[in-house]
Amino acid sequence: MADGSPLLRVEHLRKVYASGRGEVEAIGDLSFTMDPGELLCIVGPSGCGKTTLLKCLAGLLRPTSGLVEMEGSPVTGPSPAMAVVFQEYGRSLYPWLTVRGNVELPLRHKKLSRAERARAVADALDAVGLPQSARSHPWQLSGGMQQRVAIARAIAYQPDVLIMDEPFAAVDAQTRADLEDLVRELHLTRGISTVFVTHDIDESVYLGQRVLVLSNAPTRVQEDLVIDLPRERDQLTTRALPRFTELRTRVYEQIQRAKRGPIAAPRPAP
Repeated sequence: MADGSPLLRVEHLRKVYASGRGEVEAIGDLSFTMDPGELLCIVGPSGCGKTTLLKCLAGLLRPTSGLVEMEGSPVTGPSPAMAVVFQEYGRSLYPWLTVRGNVELPLRHKKLSRAERARAVADALDAVGLPQSARSHPWQLSGGMQQRVAIARAIAYQPDVLIMDEPFAAVDAQTRADLEDLVRELHLTRGISTVFVTHDIDESVYLGQRVLVLSNAPTRVQEDLVIDLPRERDQLTTRALPRFTELRTRVYEQIQRAKRGPIAAPRPAP
């Protein structure tokens, strides 16, 4: 924001689920902020509540207590200022619509002319490298290309915050590297504020300007790590840097510590 205030603010967020065995505390006491134009990665042990956190951020799940604030206003439901890209791209795309139709669909809720929608769709498909696939259907494309369509749909909507929930977990390693570079390029060229959740430690360090390491459930922020790598990055040079190794080792150590849980205070000697 122009006045220097954070774009996204999370304060003392807590989420408790009811179950047959009683209450289950998924998120304990979680606080952080995110600045405009930032690429923030979130990692943590399996089952620590990363997806629950994202649903709270996107307004898809109501917190038990605490605050999620977007540009100074509480998030109380699905926010038109946010777009979400999920891991299961096959379920988020409509197979009976063309690629163009899938990307255009959320734009129909905006007050745009047909020509403005067409320009936004063409621009988004060009940005993700799929200008020739507009008339294809999702089922005619590879998994990596389908995920590019999902990303194009999100950026065509021009959200203030793009939320990505482990979006590359279902693609092969080479495709994943290409998609990581796409996210970096979109961030650098378009300044898209992005919250990127991943279980891949190396991916979080390669992509992020900051990495939030979450504790085991009930989730808290265990470490907020600034990634002081060069702004321009590539798969070979960046990952070979000694500093990259230091940062990914730090994140790995914190996740292993999170798996062990909080260290009990030593008992006094008898």
